[in-house]
Amino acid sequence: MSEILVPDLGESISEGTIYKWLVKEGDTVGQGDVLAELETDKVNLEISAEVEGVISSILRQAGENVAVGEAIGIIGAASGSKPQAAESKAPEAAPASGSAAAAPVAAPEAPAGGDSHTALASPGARKLARERGIDLGEVSARDPIGRIGQADVSGHGAAPQAAAPVAPAAQVKPEPAKPAASKAAPEDGKNVERKRMSRRRLTIASRLVEAQQTAAMLTTFNEVDMTAILDIRKRRKDAFKEKHEVGLGFMSFFTKAVIGALKTYPLLNAEIDGEDLVVKKFYDIGIAVAAKEGLVVPVVRDADRLSFPEIERQIGELASKARANTLSLSELQGGTFTITNGGVFGSLLSTPILNTPQVGILGMHKIQLRPIALDEERTVNRPMMYIALSYDHRIVDGSEAVSFLVKVKELLEDPEALLLEG
Repeated sequence: MSEILVPDLGESISEGTIYKWLVKEGDTVGQGDVLAELETDKVNLEISAEVEGVISSILRQAGENVAVGEAIGIIGAASGSKPQAAESKAPEAAPASGSAAAAPVAAPEAPAGGDSHTALASPGARKLARERGIDLGEVSARDPIGRIGQADVSGHGAAPQAAAPVAPAAQVKPEPAKPAASKAAPEDGKNVERKRMSRRRLTIASRLVEAQQTAAMLTTFNEVDMTAILDIRKRRKDAFKEKHEVGLGFMSFFTKAVIGALKTYPLLNAEIDGEDLVVKKFYDIGIAVAAKEGLVVPVVRDADRLSFPEIERQIGELASKARANTLSLSELQGGTFTITNGGVFGSLLSTPILNTPQVGILGMHKIQLRPIALDEERTVNRPMMYIALSYDHRIVDGSEAVSFLVKVKELLEDPEALLLEG
């Protein structure tokens, strides 16, 4: 018998949510088989079987929060899973048929003391019991090894006469749909759909509010004449793709321009740590990507050392991983500055929110033909893009922020300068 445990989720992540089970009780699994998918604040992770056997028990259901190291299921030996199930239903009828397997099953059915139950309770169950004033010693566990989960605590006292195998199923399985079923029709009779927010969406919401509440955030704007960049892409895109096997997009130009501006105005590449100001001498540029589960910001490491093809290639690979939900935690951590491109969705102008603890984020927007006055007599149509810089006014003064954005504009309008300064 082996517990299915929540693995270490990485730095600063102590819990996750079971996104879905890929197996069910009674299924035979081999070592290394993927059993469940776990949703964390940043990425989804797969939980694999460490031993081969039969899924004898699923302790935590999809939608439940679980902590690192918590048991969410049990894998039993393939040859002994069925007899063990029979013993759990009638342990007194067959005491001699499998005494080694019967001992752990029988123990939780006689809760003589609360200490043993408390020791076997999950962190979530302990927290819920404290909130509801429930003695864990009085809670019956449906787990064959006696571990008490949140569902056991939630169901305690709700149906005291129900048989143990039935009560948890009646309470756990409807829970994901409960909010929609109970609140889908408000009092005024209007039709609405209510569904639970994903862990990632909750985290995004929390961090965006945190950014606005903790940083003195301001946004400054400018516009860029994209004529020169569009001309280079038109003349060189075919040869570029043939040589490097990657397209020449806009992001490599903007990444290089941002790095050139950060070198000139280094406070935009800093962060606040308590009462200290940490100015970073490296350039790990975050690129915001819209994925199905919500916005993620994978990081292009040491972007100042990369060529245009290398930047385009890395951004393409990270974006593909983001949309396939296969990014690793290391690919999402430690950025120094972020670029976000709302223009791909048609945004003409916006005020991007800081990706804390960073103190600067550049927003790109839609390229649009607009009349530009060359002098008092001549006006021409040019492909123009509004750009926006949101910054933390606690350490970046307005003059520095404006100058930074002007520098980005100058480098983009003179792409040859990117080779020298970017």
